[in-house]
Amino acid sequence: MSDVIDRPILEQEATAKTRLRIIDCDVHPSIHAHSDLNPFLPKRWQEHLKTYGSHLRTPYIGTTPYPRSSPLIARRDAWPPTGGPPGSDLDFMRKQHLDPLDVEFGILQVLDLFIFSQQNLEFGAAIQRAINDWQLAFWSDREPRLKASILAGQDDTQLAIAEIERCAKTGRYVQINVCPRANEPLGRRRYWPIYERAQEIGLPLGIHVGGYGGHAPTGGGWPSFYIEEHQSNAHTVAAQLSSLVLEGVPERFPKLQIVFIEGGFGWIPATTWRMDQHFDRFRSEVPHLKRRPSEYVKQHFWFTTQPIDEPDEAKHLRALIDWVGADRLLFSSDYPHWDFDDPRFAFKTPLTETERKKIFNGNARALYKL
Repeated sequence: MSDVIDRPILEQEATAKTRLRIIDCDVHPSIHAHSDLNPFLPKRWQEHLKTYGSHLRTPYIGTTPYPRSSPLIARRDAWPPTGGPPGSDLDFMRKQHLDPLDVEFGILQVLDLFIFSQQNLEFGAAIQRAINDWQLAFWSDREPRLKASILAGQDDTQLAIAEIERCAKTGRYVQINVCPRANEPLGRRRYWPIYERAQEIGLPLGIHVGGYGGHAPTGGGWPSFYIEEHQSNAHTVAAQLSSLVLEGVPERFPKLQIVFIEGGFGWIPATTWRMDQHFDRFRSEVPHLKRRPSEYVKQHFWFTTQPIDEPDEAKHLRALIDWVGADRLLFSSDYPHWDFDDPRFAFKTPLTETERKKIFNGNARALYKL
């Protein structure tokens, strides 16, 4: 939606004061260069990164397994005039996104270096620690509107918990991030210590699409095209929602709050209907579940809006919002990526004033204690 920048800046600033202030739950900062991490990375791992680079759970070295529709998945107008990749220049982010759209808070979601997908788990832990510190030094310290998330590589549970505890002590992070494409489904008990610690600390668990678990991203195998890969994000988060609910995570950790980020929300009704139907027939197999799956979903899970589902008829989006519930949705833009959602045009169906306040601000304010 390139008209964000095409409209005169003065017009945007003039109307900003009359708009509902936005809490954007998916803002992607980028590292300008690997050297940005050196102040936070031991010499050993600086040399490792320079010499060996990443070793991901994919058959490719140093790149994603599918070419993107544009470099770095970014909007064409998001490349800073000062150089560097999109999302790497704070002043440009302020000018292009935070200020004209009146973003009150932005939740940082870091994708650089695929820390969740590193085969060398010790190296992955060193990178996640450096990136967590880099978020504060390069972003939150310089721009209080931007709130950091704790990256916690879930496949080494002990290192993840140690990093969660280290960062949580500062009181400056608003959620804990794990990856949906892990080695095993996220409901498995091997990951439960992370959820237990998140519940004790009182931070939501964020699950942002992406990463590489070493498995094909679809149940039918490896896709041929990027369009299939992009579509599979919704399949991935639907599978992880099913795993978390049916394996009993919300039953075992009733105070844990879980956010699915950048997976959209059009798939939720069909997924929960099917889980409920199967639960009615096979509940003897899962005696640890005390309620129907849809009840857990509506009480313990939140979903960011981007990429927002845009059916041809507004009434279908209206029905979807009514079923999911406006209190379960958090606005996200996915800035600076190519499928960015502009908050002014994100919903084709009219929202009530109460719904607008919840989706664009109130729900996130309460969830992240802003």
